Amino acid sequence: MHVKPTVLVEPFAGGGIISLTALFENFVDRAIMVELDEDVAAVWRTVVSGDAEWLAKRIIEFNLTKESVIKEISRSDVTVKERAFQTILKNRTFHGGILAEGAGFLKHGENGKGIISRWYPATLARRFNDLNLVANRIEFYQEDGIEVIRRYAKKKGVVYFIDPPYTAGGKKAGKRLYRHCELDHDRLFAVCESIKGDFLMTYDNVEEVKAMARLHGFQMRLIPMNNTHHATMEELVIGKDLTWMDQYPAVHEPKTEYKIKKKVPQNSSARA
Repeated sequence: MHVKPTVLVEPFAGGGIISLTALFENFVDRAIMVELDEDVAAVWRTVVSGDAEWLAKRIIEFNLTKESVIKEISRSDVTVKERAFQTILKNRTFHGGILAEGAGFLKHGENGKGIISRWYPATLARRFNDLNLVANRIEFYQEDGIEVIRRYAKKKGVVYFIDPPYTAGGKKAGKRLYRHCELDHDRLFAVCESIKGDFLMTYDNVEEVKAMARLHGFQMRLIPMNNTHHATMEELVIGKDLTWMDQYPAVHEPKTEYKIKKKVPQNSSARA
């Protein structure tokens, strides 16, 4: 990328690590973060409205036990920032940090510490206080991520990191992890083709996704990733020009599978 972009759009933001890294490292001037999930959206709305310090203070003061968490997340008549705190509690105490329906509390956790194994109040509070440094450079939208891509597609100086729910090709991981997992993958690829700037898109390594990438003329690379079970697997990266990734030995292009049609033998009597 020869010209420094000014805006990063992350249409499926979740925890927003890409946007936040780009802001803290000054890779871009602004980040457009988009997330449909009501609980996650509450966190980002709280941050951009200037209440990250309130969240940090609430985290420090909370005495975390299973009983206190259940009492807190059971409250329904809450403000946006109180819902944000509920989301943080769920993320840190539920198995895998999963917020979707059916998720349950950690049983053993890290080093057998159970529900408190991922609760580091001082660290979490510091992270939210640090967000005050970049909060005024974040625009947050709780809406359809594909529509936001379309809205910015023709603008100059805009780049995109696109990490949609992995539900293409019948994959179930996205359905298990996300409340809003239904996605029109064909529409997403079509909108990406209209992008004036550059983008990186990540997906499961499945044939249906690779077929869509080829249809729209995108390049693909496979990169090694460790999943939640610490097993190494390959994830698909899609973009307009990924030749810059070829300098890394672990990155490679996916193999193309060709279907060979069998020749039908001619009837000898027909030739006669």
